[in-house]
Amino acid sequence: MIGAIIGDIAGSRFEFTNAPEKGFKLYTNDCDFTDDTICTIAIADAILNGKDYKTALLEWCRRYPEPMGGYGNRFYNWINADNPEPNNSCGNGSAMRVSPVGWLFDDIKEIAAEAKRTAEVSHNHPEGIKGAQCVATVIYWLRTQRVTKRELAHAVEKRFGYEIPSLDDVYRIGGEGHFDATCQETVPMAIRCFIESDSFEDAIRKAIKANGDTDTKADITGAIAEAYYDVPDELIDEALTFLPDEMIDIVDEFYNTVASRIGKKK
Repeated sequence: MIGAIIGDIAGSRFEFTNAPEKGFKLYTNDCDFTDDTICTIAIADAILNGKDYKTALLEWCRRYPEPMGGYGNRFYNWINADNPEPNNSCGNGSAMRVSPVGWLFDDIKEIAAEAKRTAEVSHNHPEGIKGAQCVATVIYWLRTQRVTKRELAHAVEKRFGYEIPSLDDVYRIGGEGHFDATCQETVPMAIRCFIESDSFEDAIRKAIKANGDTDTKADITGAIAEAYYDVPDELIDEALTFLPDEMIDIVDEFYNTVASRIGKKK
């Protein structure tokens, strides 16, 4: 979860600008959390505190109506509707918010079912659901070592049908100015950025350098990378300085719950 938040904040200042130069600072005063973090917090809150996903998303998004970068048009309309209904979206918003599911559930079938539930309240297109299920499943695979990093591209293609592009293709597409906004674009790109990385920070940097939807691509990459790498404490501590106390409370509750469950298994 914190991996997603770090990626979101670090990628936030590049979303509508050119790709950064080598060696760029991850955090500056131009960074902030975006809708990606808000929605991730909402999903964690729902699971931890027995809320349904629709209620939690509406509560948190309406509490923060104007995040950095705003909300996508269709999701904005969903948030502000009198009676929000699923809008058949395959946007990458379903994939960027799902990371808590990959940690708070331990049965692979239950993870797929919960990921579907997190998506379908707004993003009920099959690709929107698949994107959420893929990210949650990859997190579970990696944190439980059921799939190795080397095996990941093949496992994802076999299970979800995604063809994982090369890093050169990811950078070429971003360099051409394409803004990847769908699950079927962003999720495979984020997986490739993780596969080609050699540390958590390197994964985030590769995702941001790929341009396009930098905050969401780095969010998904960071969520996946957290399940494989140690996340440096300094990156966590600085990311938390961008968050209001009520979000930090959910982050703390999430990790306390994860630590308790892992301890019980041991």
